[in-house]
Amino acid sequence: GAGPGDTVVLHVGRLAPEKNLDTLLLAFEAMRRQSSSVRLVLVGDGPLRDELRARCPDVIFAGLRSGVDLATHYASGDLFLFPSLTETFGNVTPEALASGLPVLAYDYAAAAQLVKTGVNGACVPYGDRATFVHQALAWAEDLVTARAMGAAARETALGLDWERVVRQVEAA
Repeated sequence: GAGPGDTVVLHVGRLAPEKNLDTLLLAFEAMRRQSSSVRLVLVGDGPLRDELRARCPDVIFAGLRSGVDLATHYASGDLFLFPSLTETFGNVTPEALASGLPVLAYDYAAAAQLVKTGVNGACVPYGDRATFVHQALAWAEDLVTARAMGAAARETALGLDWERVVRQVEAA
């Protein structure tokens, strides 16, 4: 449903209250006011799906995806927004980085470990909704910088091999 000239904002995860999706929607609505070519794609399913569908008719609901289909959805994005406040490791963060997407998340869990603000994405203070929305708007205004961070995101993910992870665990 997104065209070649659209900016695709991607979110992958469970559509549930603990994922703080209201913040995601605030950011998307602000971006959409700035440019009608911004599209939000939600990949995942959960108890809020029907409510979100009714509330957000302009959002693309891709449903649950896996394998190559999931990778294709990641590869189709421009920006990855992840406002969850309840993550542990959060596989979606390294998956988005590996797909060359700059990640916007709270300075928490996997994002705090993997995302370097201004390099491969941005971590904003935990729970600071206004800063999250502000950063999303900044990326929508400057896609050149966001895409450069996406390239760095890919490089970050390439360094996340098992050998490195095991070395870090052994060192700790």
